[in-house]
Amino acid sequence: MQENVVILDIDYVTYEEKPVIRLFSKKGDENIILIDDTFEPYLYVMSDDVDECVSEIEDNIDIVRVEKVIKKDFQIESEFVKVTFRHPQELAKNRDALRDLESVIQIREFDIPFYRRYLMDRDVIPMTEVIAVGEELETFMDLDSTKQDIKIIRLTDRLERVKEYPQNFRILSFDLEVRNPHGMPDSAEDEIIMIGMASNFGINQVISTKTNSKDRDDFVNQVSSEKEMIEEFVKIIKDNNVDIIVGYNSDNFDFPYLKDRAKILGVDLDIGMDESDVKFIRRGYSNAASFKGLIHVDLYLVMRRYMTLDRYTLERVYYELFGEEKIDVPGDRIWEFWDNEGDELDTLFDYSLDDVVSTLKIAEQTLPLNLELTRIIGQPLFDVSRMATGQQAEWFLVKQAYFDGEVVPNKQGSNFADRASAEDNEGGYVREPEKGLHENLVQFDFRSLYPSIIISKNISPDVMNLGKVENEDDYNISPEHGIKFKKSPQGFIPSVIDKILQERFRIKRQMKASDDPQERIALDVQQQAIKRLANTMYGIYGFPRFRWYSFECAKAITSWGRQYIKSSIKKAEEYGFYAIYADTDGFYAKYKKE
Repeated sequence: MQENVVILDIDYVTYEEKPVIRLFSKKGDENIILIDDTFEPYLYVMSDDVDECVSEIEDNIDIVRVEKVIKKDFQIESEFVKVTFRHPQELAKNRDALRDLESVIQIREFDIPFYRRYLMDRDVIPMTEVIAVGEELETFMDLDSTKQDIKIIRLTDRLERVKEYPQNFRILSFDLEVRNPHGMPDSAEDEIIMIGMASNFGINQVISTKTNSKDRDDFVNQVSSEKEMIEEFVKIIKDNNVDIIVGYNSDNFDFPYLKDRAKILGVDLDIGMDESDVKFIRRGYSNAASFKGLIHVDLYLVMRRYMTLDRYTLERVYYELFGEEKIDVPGDRIWEFWDNEGDELDTLFDYSLDDVVSTLKIAEQTLPLNLELTRIIGQPLFDVSRMATGQQAEWFLVKQAYFDGEVVPNKQGSNFADRASAEDNEGGYVREPEKGLHENLVQFDFRSLYPSIIISKNISPDVMNLGKVENEDDYNISPEHGIKFKKSPQGFIPSVIDKILQERFRIKRQMKASDDPQERIALDVQQQAIKRLANTMYGIYGFPRFRWYSFECAKAITSWGRQYIKSSIKKAEEYGFYAIYADTDGFYAKYKKE
């Protein structure tokens, strides 16, 4: 059978001692889980004696197969040993044993998660449409097509991508209000008193055991108990087949609290596509609330990356984005508003609804960019929305390395990171602003300064030379530090940035030529996502845990940046302008009257 589906989520399970990829997908309102048991985990081994290495691995390590392959290592074609295992756990278990073999110099790409490897190798892009061909199954492990109202398809062919984009997703925001007379809410004793919900498909309500005044708009869904409140919340999500659920600080508060209260009250939060409950998985320094096939995005984490504020409360973020004050109730008085009833209870209901409406508006403003980054990076939205911008850029490069036949470098160890973080890069040129009120200013701004420097000067670890060279004309030499970069061939990272910037300029030309307002909005989101990735590339050169870390590259970029902006200021002065303020990639100037 053949189905066109949109991929939402991915994981893997073990079946008959083999890893099986599960792709949680949708076709309209129909839930479809694709099963693929054909993918195997692998890593690469570097050795001075490849033949000896192959023999040694075959004699000492439990593997599926070992083979010699030609791959690029910093653009130089080299012979590697590719080692394939039955299961990701076998790969992890045998890493140290491989390292200890006499013929092994280094192992590479051993730390790429299995599901991410699948997405890259099979060129599967989450949140986009694919053509799935396979055989329909009634059951598979704990999946039951009839009981769970899903379709199960075991893939017989590779997925084929469909170009149409973007997709429309059903988005629901939610927020809890808790009666907290003792300060910080304690899930062991403090009940949930309201669950607010807002959506882009018509649901705007607050579920509660109380109701508001009769003469007000009736948006309150009154139930008899806290248990019924949570059950109604679960039912609404299931009945409306939600694709993306969003909250604000929902990883740290709402979902952990809801899980605790549901357990106490005996309610199943079985809102995953396979009717699974919430699971908390490690992402960065905290745990993230995850459901199979239902994507949870915590907007608090998203906004901390994309805005620079002194605080990141929902009220502050909403005001910065929309210029409007939202209803606010002090957190330590919520229980009083609840107990006092009357007008204060009405205000609390308004506040609860306003929270979720505001959260939904923020989601509708920010999710398009995150969806586009998901498409470009090729990793799940759940992961991308929790990645730092440097991690997003790194996974984009890892994906590009696969398509370029490059074996990606390993991350450096913690000792290296400690040393590297102590190194000091002077950074961009800054001239403090001239005090006073200024009029008739002219702005000089470089277009994509650092990405352009990386491309034009070919700044990349694979073409860098720190020693003496025979012919300096073959190199771009950085000011101040004299760091040398071959003019050809083009380095790996400059080549990637060059490609994505050319794509951005193409999209901007297409956007300018378009007469369709909706197409222009979609194209603008695409070019913004590409710009964000390109601008991140400079910063991560200087991040010690970046796979392509190079302090010399970071120094060279900023030294050229300082040179360009200083020379531009000097050139402007020749035409009668003088700079009153400069920062990194541009400056403001006034015309000096004679």
